[in-house]
Amino acid sequence: MNLGTRLFTYLRGRYVGEDGLGNRYYVEKRARPGRPLRRWVAYRGPVSADRVPPEWHAWLHYTTEAPLPDTGRKPWQKPHLPNETGTPLSYRPAGHDYRGGQRAPASGDYEAWTPGS
Repeated sequence: MNLGTRLFTYLRGRYVGEDGLGNRYYVEKRARPGRPLRRWVAYRGPVSADRVPPEWHAWLHYTTEAPLPDTGRKPWQKPHLPNETGTPLSYRPAGHDYRGGQRAPASGDYEAWTPGS
């Protein structure tokens, strides 16, 4: 958080909770006439919206009144993972320049088209 966000959070924010990644969530202390209470997140680490788990995303966007509980996941549900595109942890298939740039040769069932044949 920058200084302005820290000051705004200190003066007008009420702490709501924290997710598994360490992000902290706040809501305004006082309501403004005719408007819903503002909700915001103070990121721990890189500031990126994909680092907000679904439970808190629903709360931030006024879909739910309270954050969804983190418990009660089904065995087939995976934990939330941030998008790693553009980082050293991103997916790089075989043949990618960062993995040596060597691809497997094309299979023998391909025959290139040539005009007139």
